[in-house]
Amino acid sequence: MSEYTPAKMTARQGIIIAVSFIWISFQFYLAIFTPLHPMLQSPVHLLLALLVVFLYREAEQGGSLGKIGDLAFFAGIAFLFYYFIWESPRLTTRVAFISDVLTIDIVAMAVCVVVLMEAVRRTMGKILFFFILFFIFYAWFGHHFPSILRYRGTNLETFTELMTMGPDGILGTPLYTSANSLFYFIVFGVFFSACGGGQLLIDIGLKFSNKSSGGPAKAAIISSSLMGMISGSAVANVSTTGVMTIPMMKKVGYTPEQAGAIEAVASTGGQIMPPIMGIGAFIMAEMLGVPYKTVAFSAIIPAVAYYLSIFLFVTFIAQKQRVAKASAETAIEVDVIIPRLYMLLPAIILVYYMVSGASLMRSGMMGIYAAIGVNVVNRFVLGGKYYVSLKSLFESALQGARQAADIAIPTAACGIIIGIVIQSGLATKLSTIIAGVGVSNLLIALLITMGGCMLLGMALPTVAAYLVANILFVPTLAALKVPALPANMFVFYFGIMAQITPPVCLASFTAAGIAGGNAWKTGWLGARYALVAFLIPFIFVYDPAILLMGSGFEITKATAVLFVGTFLLAAGMAGYVIMPLRAYERAALISAAVLMILPERMTDIIGISVGAAVILLCILRRRKALTEAKQ
Repeated sequence: MSEYTPAKMTARQGIIIAVSFIWISFQFYLAIFTPLHPMLQSPVHLLLALLVVFLYREAEQGGSLGKIGDLAFFAGIAFLFYYFIWESPRLTTRVAFISDVLTIDIVAMAVCVVVLMEAVRRTMGKILFFFILFFIFYAWFGHHFPSILRYRGTNLETFTELMTMGPDGILGTPLYTSANSLFYFIVFGVFFSACGGGQLLIDIGLKFSNKSSGGPAKAAIISSSLMGMISGSAVANVSTTGVMTIPMMKKVGYTPEQAGAIEAVASTGGQIMPPIMGIGAFIMAEMLGVPYKTVAFSAIIPAVAYYLSIFLFVTFIAQKQRVAKASAETAIEVDVIIPRLYMLLPAIILVYYMVSGASLMRSGMMGIYAAIGVNVVNRFVLGGKYYVSLKSLFESALQGARQAADIAIPTAACGIIIGIVIQSGLATKLSTIIAGVGVSNLLIALLITMGGCMLLGMALPTVAAYLVANILFVPTLAALKVPALPANMFVFYFGIMAQITPPVCLASFTAAGIAGGNAWKTGWLGARYALVAFLIPFIFVYDPAILLMGSGFEITKATAVLFVGTFLLAAGMAGYVIMPLRAYERAALISAAVLMILPERMTDIIGISVGAAVILLCILRRRKALTEAKQ
């Protein structure tokens, strides 16, 4: 961002810097001094995010028409600032759906919806824009819909109450979560990476995998999982670690499609890997009304199983294809690790505060302070080798504000959908349809829910996909007696897995671009490599023990069965364990893994028996081959 040097800075860039730092200062004020009433805090957070978005993303059409359009949106934002601040005494004390709705309330609602929808179009694209537009249409014309989907419709007063004057619309829980916690974790992630922590995590993965068979693939998995703990962004992980690991994988024998798929799958897992996971996990905690650490702890075993499956898979593939060990020509030299381990302190401090029960806002702020403190140590104690200049920190702050704005917009926009779905009872109607199918067969209901979540995940950003799936499908699972945490985790997982599932798989397409491989083949390979992630959600619905829900014995048993099944599945999918597998052996191992996933003791016994028999057969076959080779 060198364009922000004083000699080159334009008026617009100066305004971007001013607005970004006003927003950061506002958020730091909330964390250091005192939060405001949600009906003031959330709107100000949203309006500052809108300013950042419109300043960065000018109208697509150039000339006077584009400038006039931008000026109109800025004027709308200025009016909304006036409205929410000036009217805050009334807005914070009125009784929803009882107190009068004034003309200025209706005007403010209309302006807010229009400005927000344009921001969605500029940041998220047309899919989410039209998706929300459909729900607005449904709110007004639901009485024309057929049978069970019919809704009596709304009016201006009710729609205004719903959108901008209560907790179920634009200013609802998702936006409040963005203002109260997401902002701080996004800024922390940017500062942590800028101050050397991100590079250290990548180097750890490279260091501990360079010398092993298939080492670059393992480096991608370790580095991406470690980075994913902090960033929670699949595409960002691919872009960061993939530029190093993908060329290495290709050099030692992986095809471009294999290299891209491995990196995409490893990076996507960051969104289910504690402690930070994806942004949707923070919102999940708010929706469930539980501490975030409850969500993070419950995700540990499934996340470990996910990465274990990928690690085993690339190991088996490397042995099967005789992928070379990383040589001096392919290995990437990294700085020594141990002297830099102190750079992980910000992440350790962040996790400590989260686990100790501090608010997410305070935890994020302590992590930010620690990241800046590490940089000070780099400068004045360690001679400046890893020191990041004030200019770089300044640019990181701007980057953090921009990323936070790109999260605040879809979270606020999804509030429109949530409000309409709640008001119209659409979630209940959909639950009635799916529950009617699932009364006799929960699996069918889960498959329908999976399909819906995958479609949402393909069409919408992860956070938006989770929010919509939560309001549409979680009530269905609750009606079928699925506990709240497994139900939320189920829809959360499948919204994420859509990122590596064709036809829309951004992480896979990004990795394919770096690898120079066929994007379509890379996408399908990624879905195949991540097969265990498509099965795990069904496991924790049927057996919530792997979400740490149950006694110590139940959790231990469920975890052991899951890990054994993961091993068998990875071997079957790779077609190798001890030696290359025949077609029927692969089919037997995959079948054994699926049997172990079913929540019955007998199927576990059968699955383990079949798996053990296949492995024993491979051992005998290998011994015979070695004996014949000696003769």
